[in-house]
Amino acid sequence: MKLLRVHIIAAKTCGGLLDGLDLPLRSPLSDYFAFDPLCLIGPNGAGKSQFLQVLAEIFQSIFHRCIGEEERVEGNPDLQFEIEYLIRPENHELPVRVRISRRQTSGKNRPTLIVEQRDEEEYEWINCDLKAPETRALLPQKVVGYTSGDNETFSLPFLISRSGYAKDVRESALNESKLVPDTRLMLIDYGTNLEVLVANLLLGNDSQWKFLLEDAKLENLHSFRCIVQLAHRTSKAPSRSSSQSTRKGIQLTDELETYLKQLKRCATCYTYDEKTETYIFDYWINDETKTAFQSFWNNTLDLYSSFHKLAMLNDLVLPKKTRDRFQKDTKSRRFASRLPEPQDEDKVFRFERVMFTAQRTGKEVDYVSLSDGEHQLGQILGMFCMLSSPNVLFLLDEPESHFNPLWRVKFISRILDLPTQDGDRRESAKATEQECLLTTHSPFVPSDMHREKVFIFSKDEEEKIQVENPNIETFGTTFDTIIEECFNVRPPMSQVPLDEIKELMQSDNPEDIREGMQGLGDSVEKAFLADRLWQLTNRDGV
Repeated sequence: MKLLRVHIIAAKTCGGLLDGLDLPLRSPLSDYFAFDPLCLIGPNGAGKSQFLQVLAEIFQSIFHRCIGEEERVEGNPDLQFEIEYLIRPENHELPVRVRISRRQTSGKNRPTLIVEQRDEEEYEWINCDLKAPETRALLPQKVVGYTSGDNETFSLPFLISRSGYAKDVRESALNESKLVPDTRLMLIDYGTNLEVLVANLLLGNDSQWKFLLEDAKLENLHSFRCIVQLAHRTSKAPSRSSSQSTRKGIQLTDELETYLKQLKRCATCYTYDEKTETYIFDYWINDETKTAFQSFWNNTLDLYSSFHKLAMLNDLVLPKKTRDRFQKDTKSRRFASRLPEPQDEDKVFRFERVMFTAQRTGKEVDYVSLSDGEHQLGQILGMFCMLSSPNVLFLLDEPESHFNPLWRVKFISRILDLPTQDGDRRESAKATEQECLLTTHSPFVPSDMHREKVFIFSKDEEEKIQVENPNIETFGTTFDTIIEECFNVRPPMSQVPLDEIKELMQSDNPEDIREGMQGLGDSVEKAFLADRLWQLTNRDGV
């Protein structure tokens, strides 16, 4: 999948900040089989994260209309847009150009969704039946959101999607109805760190293990514990219609009951407390453990999904009043708060005692002792490792915010070289048939991209969003030059030394200037100061 153009006609998002934005992203003639992320850069409050949010809401609306059984809830039903992209459906040799729009026609009726496919031979657009299987094949398989912090606005469509899924799971468990389809929107945030990492380290191959752990100087996953707690003081279980259920706590669907049994069969050892319906599964990681998991789960994404579906039950231990308040706030598009996180001892599903083996010493290292940057790097690389199939759209909000400069410099190359079951993203492989948009405030990512892949967001005097490509070629450009171009920081220097240099430039005392220069690092401004000193000494004959 490759995005070509996004036109936001009208959106309630951030008070209409993005209304009217018509942004070309790629040429239809660009290389479809190359993984070339798009970078959104600019100052805080310029609309970068909001743009990603609207993109997620656009596809949520499309999924809700075309495959409502997968995307049950629509977060922004009044959103009007037009979007174009390339996508290569399964069993197609070449990509297809798709245009999807929703505009207000007339009266008070909701905007109408139209899906069109380009006929390249006749040079015309052909309308598609919204419910036809052929139309479903024209939609992305997953829209994956990542945020490094608590960005409430960007997370909102994903949390709404999760809420709709959880509601269906709850009702299915009580009524013993059919399997609940997965959502196409997927949020990866700090709360899913261990789900992503453990799934990759259990089902990934040796090269993937090394790639995910080498920066943290870890050898392998040593052991971990899973706890599933279904009946405790905070949960009030509704009654189940079937007399076959013996659970007194939170009810599970047949699917979740299966996952529970599989986790038990893979465990090195486990205990069960009948009173609280608590399972404690301990896993000592060796070849036999990994073989056991491989016998029940086909791939890393399947295992992650199982972990995540169990983790979504954690919302059920929150008071109903809290959950109702969150749903009300999301419908009214209030972003001040998100659904609170239950205490660890109250969670239905959680990881504990996740231990690694250190490379140099062979000693055990607790996951909680790793830095935020090490957590973030393992999660992001794990996400790209398990989501390597074609037609996935990644929306990443500041994915390198916790990295040191060296990791930021290598960030894009690490993603390109990451080994996956669908090949790496540097060569032509299935894993390259994806789209990725990311926001950043640093110059490191743009230096890995050509200028047409970099979009500078800013506001004009009327507070309207302006987006343009840099005037310079960013690929291989120095970080100072990119900072000047994208943030108008001239010179690229902190304010305190800059103020000191300005004060020295006004001085007529050569000794003061000479003394001040001794405490300054090399820069163009210091060179100007040296020139000022030379002029004074020659004038005064000092």
